[in-house]
Amino acid sequence: MRHLLRPAPLYLLLTYAALSAIPFFPMLLGKRLDRPWQVLGIEAVAWVAVWALFKRPAWFHWLLIPAFLALPTEIYLFSFYGQSISTHHLGIIAETSPKEALEFLGKTVWLMLAVMAAVVAWWVTTFQAARRARELDWDDSSRWLSLGLLAIGAGVWAYGHEFGVAPRAAAPGAASKTAAASASKPAPGAGHTGWKSVPLPHWAVLPLELGAFAQSWPFGITARGVDFYKERKHLAELGQRNSGFTFGARQAAPDTQPEIVLMVIGESSRFDRWSLNGYARDTNPLLGKEANLVTLPDVITSVSATRLSVPVMISRKPAIKSLKDGFAEKSFLTAYKEAGFKTYWLSNQISFGEFDTPVSVFAKEADVIQFLNLGGFTNNSNFDEILFEPLRNAIADPAPKKLIVLHSLGSHWNYSQRYPKQFDRWQPSLFGIDKPVYTDPALKTQLNNSYDSTILYTDWFLASVIGQLKGSQQRSAMLYVSDHGQTLYDNSCKLAFHGHNTQYEFHVPALLWYSDQYLARYPDKVAQLQRHGKARLSTENMFHTLLDLADIRYADERLEWSFVNPGFKQHKRYVDSYGWSDYDNATWKGDCREIIDKGTPLKREK
Repeated sequence: MRHLLRPAPLYLLLTYAALSAIPFFPMLLGKRLDRPWQVLGIEAVAWVAVWALFKRPAWFHWLLIPAFLALPTEIYLFSFYGQSISTHHLGIIAETSPKEALEFLGKTVWLMLAVMAAVVAWWVTTFQAARRARELDWDDSSRWLSLGLLAIGAGVWAYGHEFGVAPRAAAPGAASKTAAASASKPAPGAGHTGWKSVPLPHWAVLPLELGAFAQSWPFGITARGVDFYKERKHLAELGQRNSGFTFGARQAAPDTQPEIVLMVIGESSRFDRWSLNGYARDTNPLLGKEANLVTLPDVITSVSATRLSVPVMISRKPAIKSLKDGFAEKSFLTAYKEAGFKTYWLSNQISFGEFDTPVSVFAKEADVIQFLNLGGFTNNSNFDEILFEPLRNAIADPAPKKLIVLHSLGSHWNYSQRYPKQFDRWQPSLFGIDKPVYTDPALKTQLNNSYDSTILYTDWFLASVIGQLKGSQQRSAMLYVSDHGQTLYDNSCKLAFHGHNTQYEFHVPALLWYSDQYLARYPDKVAQLQRHGKARLSTENMFHTLLDLADIRYADERLEWSFVNPGFKQHKRYVDSYGWSDYDNATWKGDCREIIDKGTPLKREK
């Protein structure tokens, strides 16, 4: 042991211990770490595996460069956003230009450079120590024993991955017939080779979860990199489907006057919680005072999930195709670009991940793309007001014609974390509670009060956006529509949030505001808006209306789907409820108000 206390090996071992302790950093901040013992065990096995394979620290120290370089970012995200580096953060880093990074960091860029220089110096000095610390070479017989055990473990894991794992045997009399029937079927394996074999016994399963490995440090960063690569590949594959698509779009009668069309995509907002729509609480004190604002009281979304509903809003993807991944056409962003508009996608949502990539496919069509939410959907996410500064920059851009999309975080759970303290109007609320048990109906009152406060904040957010448009003195129009609503333990209903088949989730708030300059240029469109504003609409109408707002024409256009056009006609509205149900030929079941088609719903396409 004495030789391990020499400066070089001691410095190296302390460095490796410090790196391994990074996943436990949140515990210093009073936060709970998921699967701590599993993470610790995985880290120990990873160190043994790398050391056994390479024998000398000097020969594997190069593998630690990504972990060293990512360390400041990991600690920063833990400290301010309560989460570690994810595919979303890697996407922001990969797609942020040096200029945008400098604008975001401001004066702190010098601190970041100093920290990075210190990290590089740390790696260099530890590499020098690794070269000198020959005491840490693993050159006895135990190394080969470890390699043999690791090979056996890898083989067992690969076998289970390929041929599946048999379910755990249920205790006698403890399982129901249903559980017993399901227990008789082994979990399917990946089947990469096409070979057949019995599944791995459940008792032989290794306590290794890829999620826990990705959570570990320093080698877990590679798993996050692999996830990022997969998401980028998936994004590229989705984008490839529509890469050659064009609308051939143009403005019917272009002029030289500045013009802005702005779309705000709301999140998880519910129609009947807006006082503009008759709610008893005054959740819209500011929008209620706005002139030139028309509410759209009968808009439905086809499916209650962001990744599926947003593509229907911003492209010609049919509602009944919304469950299918990808689409062979581009969005209204490309049509606007073809018509001479500079396009912006400014988002407080996230860019990469299982639930977000389908939306970011379309976002990538924009000339300027900014994903500003480093906190994801955690309690430490940015408020939507973070969009104000990039919006000001977009409005001030000298380009005469601009399309701006703001994708807000709106009323996404956790509701109490979506607004500052001054908007916490209704009590008792969940404000200040880190992780409330949202499945507990006993919190119904607090949950609903906090939800109403998110609508109050959205009112202020939208009024502020309108204020910026007014201040520009430019011809402008703003369309707001939410992606889906929420169920909130209504009356005796035991359901909450979204992903159900309820009217509360399909009926969404929407409105359109226009400037005096817009009215002067397009009086006929405003007249049609007033005429059709109360018609039966769906998110399928938004693409066609958004292009018509700027008088953009294109081949195969469907002006009968634009509610600012004299040719507007109502169409069937389908929602994803036990198949594709006709919303206007349905009944509402129970206090949850589930949508039940009176006829036979259309079958979902697989």
